[in-house]
Amino acid sequence: MPRTLVAEVAQTEAGPKDRAPPRRLLALARSEWRRLALGCTFLAIGSVTTLAYPQAIRTILDEALGRRDPAVVDRAVLVMLGLFVVQGVAVAFRYVLFSIAGERVVTKLREDLYRAILEQEIAFFDARKTGELTSRLASDTTVLQNTVSVNVSMALRNVASVLGGIGMLVWTSPKLTAVMLAVVPPVAVGAVFYGRRVRALSRDVQDALASASEVAEETIGGVRTVRSFAAEKTETTRYAGALDRSFQLARKRALTAGVFVGAASMAAFAAAAAVLWYGGRLVIAGTMTVGALTSFFVYSLVVAFSLAAVSDVWADFMRASGAGARVFEILDRRSAMAGAGVRPEIARGAVRFERVSFRYPARPDAEVLRSLDLSLRPGEVVALVGPSGAGKSTIAALLARLYDPTEGRVLLDERDVRELDADWLRAHVGAVAQEPLLFSRSIADNIRYARPEATDEEVLDAARAANAYDFVMGFPDRFQTMVGERGVQLSGGQKQRIAIARAVLKDPRVLVLDEATSALDAESEHLVKEALDRLMRGRTTLVIAHRLSTVRDADRVVVLDRGRVVQVGDHRSLLAEDGLYKKLVERQFVAA
Repeated sequence: MPRTLVAEVAQTEAGPKDRAPPRRLLALARSEWRRLALGCTFLAIGSVTTLAYPQAIRTILDEALGRRDPAVVDRAVLVMLGLFVVQGVAVAFRYVLFSIAGERVVTKLREDLYRAILEQEIAFFDARKTGELTSRLASDTTVLQNTVSVNVSMALRNVASVLGGIGMLVWTSPKLTAVMLAVVPPVAVGAVFYGRRVRALSRDVQDALASASEVAEETIGGVRTVRSFAAEKTETTRYAGALDRSFQLARKRALTAGVFVGAASMAAFAAAAAVLWYGGRLVIAGTMTVGALTSFFVYSLVVAFSLAAVSDVWADFMRASGAGARVFEILDRRSAMAGAGVRPEIARGAVRFERVSFRYPARPDAEVLRSLDLSLRPGEVVALVGPSGAGKSTIAALLARLYDPTEGRVLLDERDVRELDADWLRAHVGAVAQEPLLFSRSIADNIRYARPEATDEEVLDAARAANAYDFVMGFPDRFQTMVGERGVQLSGGQKQRIAIARAVLKDPRVLVLDEATSALDAESEHLVKEALDRLMRGRTTLVIAHRLSTVRDADRVVVLDRGRVVQVGDHRSLLAEDGLYKKLVERQFVAA
């Protein structure tokens, strides 16, 4: 049996890459290199000015305590003010350039990630929850945003300050520099262990937040069910539990960060105390001036604060590394149905299932279809009937190539659908579901969803054919009426007719109907059935039947049971047999 998505997910869960390679994270910023390069220029200017003003301090103190020349002090102060102005302008430009670059990078990243998600096969979505994927789009990409923009700026600036500051320290006093740098190795070793710990915790925090998002997404999406069962407290408790798991992990991360930051701070101040002690002895001995000691101390502070900032950036980078691994996992994943295929000039609508067996990737142990053979001639109406779980909806899903058979072939006009271009195939296979999904847009947008380039007149004609025109024109905003989330502003019959209009505009050669009238009142059913009859003319139609009227009108009736075809014929002949069809009619169709 082919490798299933569940096995793939299990393997990923068992041993995922815990971080994204640094070069992969930094590669995200490649498209913004010009803006970032200009930002680096201003960064260099700001770093140079930061390293220059301690020399002004040294001049002021030595002149004040030595020759006592006010003019020299005045010039030094003016130089300092000039440096501060230049530094302020450079910092402002650097921040703006890096921030804009980051916003552009994360916008492009979200677009690419969204496209990658939508390109995956349906089995991918069966194994993942909507909240998890939306968390990747929102939360994980935001974590990456700072890494490829502001944090890059901070890292470069602080590394430059550290290196430049150490250079100035060596130039000022090699002996004092050796004393101060004695604290660096233990801090560096601590930073490595700290980074690993934070990376692991950050990955777990992101996963916990994704789980909380899944709960919220599911609950808000099914709020009517929640309300009907008065389950608000239950769902609130469930969401609070998911948030608490995230909080506990975040608390561990904060404790880890606190220990490291406290230890690093203590080491930095200890180094400062050592510098003042040894430097004071050098001043007393006359081998160092007060100004030189003061400038050295300022450089020490610059290096210390820059090292602390680098450690914070490193922690952010580790957090981004964990989030990036999840994002890149999806970006790099190739859909099992990817690849260009054949695009025939015409579609006649002949359909054939040849020895088809199928197991859902999310349920590999349950065989839904077993060596099924089924054919539909062009223009023929075939009704599928059978008990729940017989495989009716699965056949419809395989025809639209939402899934591929585990064994056997599905053919359209004698071509295996796996050889056809997926977009071409779905353009020629239309569907009207029992519970159609409308998007939170206008009625016109929902109809035009089938063919975005359609003219207004074509949209109106489709609405007329679907018996939707009259009720739409009765709304104050007519075709610009917003339908609400999932079409909640419309009645069941109105939603069905909009869905039929959408299918009319698509004009497919093969039509799949999941009995679109089973949940409607008598008046709505009449209007919808009339629209469906017009839609079915001249098309190969596969009807998942629940009502006797639909079966009677079909050219052929195919009876399924446990994934196999057990009876085939028209309504009269099957009713005359003492088989499953007769039992279904007696128990379900007539009762309905």
